[in-house]
Amino acid sequence: MGPHSERGVLALVPKQELSDSNPPIADYALAGLEKCWMPELRRWSHIYHLDGRGSPNESLPYSDIFYTFNVLLGMSRLRRLPNDLRLRSIFEYNVGLLLSLPVAKYALGMALWTAAELRIPLPSPVRNHIDKVLADEAGWRKFRAQDLGMLLIGVVAQARLGRPHLVQLANRLYRALVERHSTQSPLFSDGPSGHRRLFGTFATQTYLTLACYHYGEFAGKVAPIKMANACVRRLIELQGPQGEWPWLYDAHRGRVLDFYEVYSVHQYGMAPAFLELAERHGVVEARDALVKGLEWMFGNNQLGISMWVPDLKLSIRSQVRAGELQTKMWRILRSAKNAGLRREGTRIDPARLVLRRECRSYELGWILWSLGQRFDLPELTHHPIFAAEAM
Repeated sequence: MGPHSERGVLALVPKQELSDSNPPIADYALAGLEKCWMPELRRWSHIYHLDGRGSPNESLPYSDIFYTFNVLLGMSRLRRLPNDLRLRSIFEYNVGLLLSLPVAKYALGMALWTAAELRIPLPSPVRNHIDKVLADEAGWRKFRAQDLGMLLIGVVAQARLGRPHLVQLANRLYRALVERHSTQSPLFSDGPSGHRRLFGTFATQTYLTLACYHYGEFAGKVAPIKMANACVRRLIELQGPQGEWPWLYDAHRGRVLDFYEVYSVHQYGMAPAFLELAERHGVVEARDALVKGLEWMFGNNQLGISMWVPDLKLSIRSQVRAGELQTKMWRILRSAKNAGLRREGTRIDPARLVLRRECRSYELGWILWSLGQRFDLPELTHHPIFAAEAM
């Protein structure tokens, strides 16, 4: 595996307990992560550019670290990992950087979650820093959906390991979620106040839905599960005709404001993460929605092309409106107009779409988390494009 500076025995799971195989899609993602590894920085990159440049990896340190936690989280679910990959060493090196870089609050939640899944204790200075952030309930009012959702998931994951004082904290975080991000529709809002209270992205729905499922299962409570199920069912109703997951929603009316851009990671990673839990909790339509979303990756999309890059074992990030690769301004204005006119966003002529030719390491991490244990979808996870001989 690529992190050759981290060679050593895999200390997390005894080798004899590892099965012989992962789904081929997971091994594909592992090979892609080899390309994204930056040995001099001991982490995976913010962006791998797919435009043929000589040095395709671009580092943005505070983002690299979050992405690296996301990758390690995904690896925690695999049945088989390369023997020379030292997850503990990579995690411990990068988690120490949380104290010196301007990371988002959601990165702290991902650190908690990843540490729990890998069974690695957080260093005391990092744990104390996160505890201080969580003790400041007045500061929670500045949290956006991803911050609150990831922190709740991380707190629950740590509480499962026997930190009982975190149970009441999880209860309070969940109450904040309900009070500040639930709406009159089944969808969640991105922010607790202001204009962000009106809107929700697909990421908003993903992180808060996952948080509700994780908290509900841990606490043995029905209400969070029902809230998550309702959100998932509405998202499935709003899924595009070719399985694409829209980007921006009118949270209070439960409608699509703008389909674009359509991100590959939503199709193969983030949606499958919550659809797996929805299926577990009785949302019977979840499996079909997951399959449709994955089929989008293989060419059942508006451009009629595969979003995989098999020679590099990577994927193309998204399909986006022409002229909007470098700016979000038009998307914001268009969505505000649609919201004001109570008008739904629709798909556009595919001739007006282009590709965002890059891949981000966390996207491959989501493949590992969401599909690394799925052997029940062989037509997709074992597609010939992932075949071992193509590796």
